[in-house]
Amino acid sequence: MIEPEHSRMSIVKQCELMSISRSSYYYEGQGESGFNLELMRFIDEIF
Repeated sequence: MIEPEHSRMSIVKQCELMSISRSSYYYEGQGESGFNLELMRFIDEIF
């Protein structure tokens, strides 16, 4: 796990050690659209 407050190791170095890109560390998912959520609820009701 990346520790942003680590006093001796930068985020860049931590990401390198974990073999992930730095952009992956900062990425925040978009979540599901309202239409997708409604569709999933409808499918759940059927099954």
